[in-house]
Amino acid sequence: MAECELHYLELLEVGRQIQCRQRSSLEVTQALLERIAAVEPRLGSYVTVMSGQALADARRADEEIAAGRARGPLHGVPLAVKDLLWTAGVPTSHGMTIHRDFVPAEDATTVRRLRAAGAVLLGKLKQTEGAFADHHPQIPAPLNPWGAALWSGASSSGSGVATASGLCFGALGTDTGGSIRFPSAANGITGLKPTWGRVSRHGAFELAASLDHIGPMARSAADAGAILGAIAGADPRDPTAAHEPVPDYLAMMTRGLEGLRVGIDRAWTVERVDAPTQAVLLEVLKTLESVGARVHDLRFPDAEQAVQDWTPLCAVETAVAHDATYPSRRDDYGPGLAALIDLGRSLSALDYQRLALRRADFAGRVRGVFETTDLLLVPATAVAGVTVEQMTKLGEDTALLSAMLRYTCPFDLTGSPTLTLPGGRTPTGAPVAFQFVAPHFREDLLVRAGWAFQRATDWHRRHPAI
Repeated sequence: MAECELHYLELLEVGRQIQCRQRSSLEVTQALLERIAAVEPRLGSYVTVMSGQALADARRADEEIAAGRARGPLHGVPLAVKDLLWTAGVPTSHGMTIHRDFVPAEDATTVRRLRAAGAVLLGKLKQTEGAFADHHPQIPAPLNPWGAALWSGASSSGSGVATASGLCFGALGTDTGGSIRFPSAANGITGLKPTWGRVSRHGAFELAASLDHIGPMARSAADAGAILGAIAGADPRDPTAAHEPVPDYLAMMTRGLEGLRVGIDRAWTVERVDAPTQAVLLEVLKTLESVGARVHDLRFPDAEQAVQDWTPLCAVETAVAHDATYPSRRDDYGPGLAALIDLGRSLSALDYQRLALRRADFAGRVRGVFETTDLLLVPATAVAGVTVEQMTKLGEDTALLSAMLRYTCPFDLTGSPTLTLPGGRTPTGAPVAFQFVAPHFREDLLVRAGWAFQRATDWHRRHPAI
């Protein structure tokens, strides 16, 4: 591959070159820092670029690899993280002006584990205010590299834009209602939302504690599996982190899909999406059958009430997360996040209990689906190629709001793992994506299915012209 395309290599490929000493980590890191300097001013995906630390980390990685102490597939590879993950000595703002001067004394567990795996951290990536829907009014949103008029996703917008634009080889994002999946879909990359509890949340600012998921955003399912393998697992600093064993996702991903059951509820999915998304879903079904999967129809539990319940549930937990600064510093909050917190503070304990009981009922019904199937195939969103202008009117457009949340927030309520993959383009060239959904702690099935699909297609290898 030509030198000018180094920035678009997949993580595992550039990692192999670094670890085999075909390239140095320093060379690759310098190349990405130069690309960030050239391209980032137009896109605005980074909050902080950690140039000095990244170069020092790259030199250290080269020394360790030369001494025969390679740490694994991430060693020497430049990555970046969303700006709600604490990074020792580096400002971590959570997309909020109220936290712009906060400098944590320690790394989040996910950041610490990336460092332990030998990754080079390029910097902190832009996000929406408090990881909710809108960017703070004083902080411009990143631009989608596929077109400035296109929405770049929320809230891990910087992670999506930077990964799609060749400004890092992968990133960490978070997902509470769709914020790994929205920017992955909008920017044409691969995003893995793990099972709730699979990845420690220690050192991560909260949006809604029982809905927040931390996961990788990358160029391929294999790359996402490599990152997840480094950050997943139990953590004494987060008692909610699961003790389930973390498998070797890369060792398991090449097993193929022969006989694997993939279920789809066509009435809920194919019949309720726009034409480009419908075309992608039907083509994905053909591809899955061609590689040996057993596609079958099923009935998914009615998710309409769950979609409606997501906002008030999120609102209550967000109000708790911001209790120390809201409403005492209300003037520092943008209107979107403030409205969410106000909603949360207005609900009673009885309201919340009703929401919690309906959530538990829905989660149980979704678990039951996996008694007869291994994976679900669903859209990422019902509408592809959403524009910035459309999203500014989201609060007034109930049909669009439902279309955006219908296939994302239900799987945050259930804590189910999902993998978002690019599968096509709209007539105007915007990315179109879909999701696989798996039973709890079966991220290995997601990586396996994603790897098989991406072996048979090349959508993940198509990049924006920047």
